[in-house]
Formats: sequence, C-alpha cells, structure tokens
Amino acid sequence: MDKVCAIIGIGPGNGEALVRRFCDEGYQVAMLTRSEDTLSDMEQRYGSATGFVCDVTDSDQIHKALGRIEDELGPVQTLVYNAGAGVFKTTEDSTEADFEHTWKVNTLGLAMAAKAVLPQLRKHDQANLMVTGASAAWRGRANTAPFASAKAAQRSLAQSLARQLGPENIHVGYLVIDGVIDLPRTRKMLPDKQDDFFIQADAVADAVWALCQQHRSGWTFELDLRPFGESW
Repeated sequence: MDKVCAIIGIGPGNGEALVRRFCDEGYQVAMLTRSEDTLSDMEQRYGSATGFVCDVTDSDQIHKALGRIEDELGPVQTLVYNAGAGVFKTTEDSTEADFEHTWKVNTLGLAMAAKAVLPQLRKHDQANLMVTGASAAWRGRANTAPFASAKAAQRSLAQSLARQLGPENIHVGYLVIDGVIDLPRTRKMLPDKQDDFFIQADAVADAVWALCQQHRSGWTFELDLRPFGESW
C-alpha cells in the first residue's frame, strides 16, 4: 500500500515546502486548498501530488475531499494541518466575524479534518497527524486577539488529540512557528531585514518530516522553531 500524505493548506512557503518534502520521500501527496488555480500549478510542478479543492470552514467539503483521497490514492497515513488565518487587531477593534472566521480556520477546521481522517489513519500500523501552529498559541499580544485566541484553542485541541490517539499509535505533533517565513511578500514588507532574520520554509518541512519518523517511545508533542535572532 502506497503511503499517502494529505496536506491541508498548500500556499507559498510552508505548504509548498511540505508538498515537496513528502513527494521527495516517495509519498503520494494529496494537496487540499480552496484555489483551483493553485492546485493546477502545483500539480504541474510535483508529479506525485494530486489536488483536491477544499474549504476548511465547510465540514462537508472536508469529509468529501478526504473520502475522495482514500478512493483515488489510498488511506491517508500522515495528515499535516497547515491551514491558517489571522486577524491582527485588539479585542476592541475586532468584530465577531473576525473572531469566528479565525477560529473556524485554525481550530474547527482541524477538528473536522481529524474527525474525517481518523478512520483512514487507523488502517495503518503507525500514523501521524501534524499541526503547524504559531507562538500566538502561547501568548496573546494586544493586537493579536482573534489570532491568539484561535491558535491557543488549536494547541489545546491538538493536545486532546495527542492524548486520545497516542495509545492507537497515532502520533500527534504541534509545531510552534515563531518567526517570519522567507517569502517575496515578507521580504517586501521587511526590506531592511537580513537573511538570517527569516525562517526557511524547507526547514519547517524538515522538522515536520523528522517528527513523523520518531519512535513512539520518544515522541515529541510540541516543537518550537525560530531563527537564532528571534526574541523569545
């Protein structure tokens, strides 16, 4: 049975790096995102990756997409939840919609994806469910109220999943990304920053891959990643 990795959230940066890494490791990679254009472009560049349109705020779409993945590629052995949304405002300046949308993408989407994929993960002797998070899961700054509250909830959900699924040999890991991913748009936003200020997306993908290879006697639940110059 071919190993299948489903990556939810495959935009530029971490998402594409994850697709590339798991393709290089011989996986059949299922890419899930809302944009058909993004999926078409990625399919052309990565021959062992297949795109599936999916909006993580819609539970029906999540269940249908993961069902199609099993039918077309086989049962998922590794799920990486890389979908994220951030609203960076104070509580006072935020709307109910700001809080709701950010929570739906970061937390509810993870819950629905886990629920949909668990029957497939359980078909393997060992499986993985990895979540890319942020340092906002640890601390709420004044202008990160919607984002921090959603990421904190996401981290707690991942802990609950880890405690539930560990006895079933399903490794749940939460990666705290503490820094700015090196992208053209972030370089444009921060033109004065040196190369070593940024996190390289390939390094994030390497860390996800490493967690997926751990022996169950020494699993990591939470791993934080940052450049040496990041203030923490």
